[in-house]
Amino acid sequence: MIRLPGYVAREHVITVPLDHSAPDGATIDVFARELVDPGKQDDDLPCLLFLQGGPGGRSPRPLDRSAWIDVALRTHRVVLLDQRGTGRSTPITAAVTRDRSALDVADYLSLFRADAIVADAEILRRTMIGDRRWDTLGQSYGGFVTLTYLSMAPQGLEHCYVAGGIPGLTATAEDVYARTFSRAANRTREYYARYPKDEDAIARLVDYLGEHEVLLPDGDVLTPHRLRTLGAVFGMSYGFETIHWLLDDAWAGAELHPRFLYDVQTTTGFVDNVLYPLQEYAYAADAATGWAAQREYERLPEFAADARPVLLTAEMMSSWMFREVRSLRPFAEAADLLAAKDDWPPLYDLDRLARNEVPLCAAVYYDDLYVDSELQLQTIERVGNARAWVTNEHEHDGLRSAPAVLERLFDMGAGRC
Repeated sequence: MIRLPGYVAREHVITVPLDHSAPDGATIDVFARELVDPGKQDDDLPCLLFLQGGPGGRSPRPLDRSAWIDVALRTHRVVLLDQRGTGRSTPITAAVTRDRSALDVADYLSLFRADAIVADAEILRRTMIGDRRWDTLGQSYGGFVTLTYLSMAPQGLEHCYVAGGIPGLTATAEDVYARTFSRAANRTREYYARYPKDEDAIARLVDYLGEHEVLLPDGDVLTPHRLRTLGAVFGMSYGFETIHWLLDDAWAGAELHPRFLYDVQTTTGFVDNVLYPLQEYAYAADAATGWAAQREYERLPEFAADARPVLLTAEMMSSWMFREVRSLRPFAEAADLLAAKDDWPPLYDLDRLARNEVPLCAAVYYDDLYVDSELQLQTIERVGNARAWVTNEHEHDGLRSAPAVLERLFDMGAGRC
C-alpha cells in the first residue's frame, strides 16, 4: 500500500500475451493503479475500472485530481489502467522498430486495439477480484473500448458508464471525418468570434511559415499544416484560451519567440503517444481506412493553404505527420501499411449489443468536437439497456472538469433519474 495525499494506492502489474490469439507467444506487461479513500481502505467496495481516452493516453496520475476521481472514491475502489502501450505498461517507443521490418512493426502495432485492451482488462479483473464483476467508466476513446468490452466479455461487467465516447457502430473512417471537419470549421469560426484579432494573427503565422523555414527546438520544420493542428484543443473547455494565450507573445521582434516554438513542438509533437496519430484504425473493420482524414482535408476548399480565414483542424491525422514529426518518423512505413490493411477483425458484435443486459449510461455532449453526437445517439438506440443524457453544458472534458457529470451517470445507473 502506498499513501498519497487523499488516497491509498496499490499497484498491479500483470503479464499478458502480446497477441491474445497466441497465448504461448511473446508477452508484455500491463500496469494499473488502484485508489481507495483512506477511510475506506478496509471496506469491501466495488471496483470501477477507468478506460482512458486516446487512443494512446495513459491513465490519470493521482496528481491530476480529476473531478470524477473524488466522486468515484465515495463508493468505489478506482482502478486506473495504463492501456497496453501507454504509461507504465510496456510502452511503444522507437525501440520497437529496431531490427524489425516495416511489416513486422505494423503487425506489432495492430495488436494494440480495443479488443486487446479488453482481453488485458479481463485478466486484470480476474487477478484482482476473481469472478466478481466490476463497473467501468470510459472517457472518449474509453467509450469505444467499453462497447468492445460489452461485445466480447459482458460477463465481467456490472455497470458501464461513458462520457463523450459512444462510437458509431457501423460508421467508417470516412463517415467520421466528413462530420468532424465541418465541426472543426465551425469551432474555428467560434474562436475567431471570441477573439477577433486572432484571425489575423493566425493568418500572419501561416503566411510567415509559408515563406520562411522555421525550425522547432528539436529540428522539425514548423509548416503551416502542422500549425493548423493546434485546433485539436478546441473541443476542450480550455481550448480557445489555450491558443489565444499561446499567440499572445508568439513574436520576438520580426521572428517567432523560442518559447512559442517550444510550446508548439510540445503540443504537436506526439513525443509519448504513437497510437494517437494512428487512431484511424480504431474505426477500421473490413476495409482499409487509407488515411481518410487526409483525403477529406484535401477535398475541402475551405481548408486550402491559401483559404482565409485559416481554419484549424481537430483530431485529423495524416500521413505527413509520420514524415515531418520527429517522434513519428520511425513508424512511417508501418503507418502506411496499417492505413492499407483491410482485414481487421470486428470490434463490435452488433447482435450481442442489441441483446445487451449490462446497464450502459452515457453522457453525450451535444456539441462534442471529437465524437459526433448524432452517431452516439444512433448507437444508443441499437444497444440494449442503454440510456443517454444529452447535454450542451459541458465540453469534451466535462468528466474531468465537473463532478456533476459522474454524479449524474451514477444516478442514472442507480435509477435515481
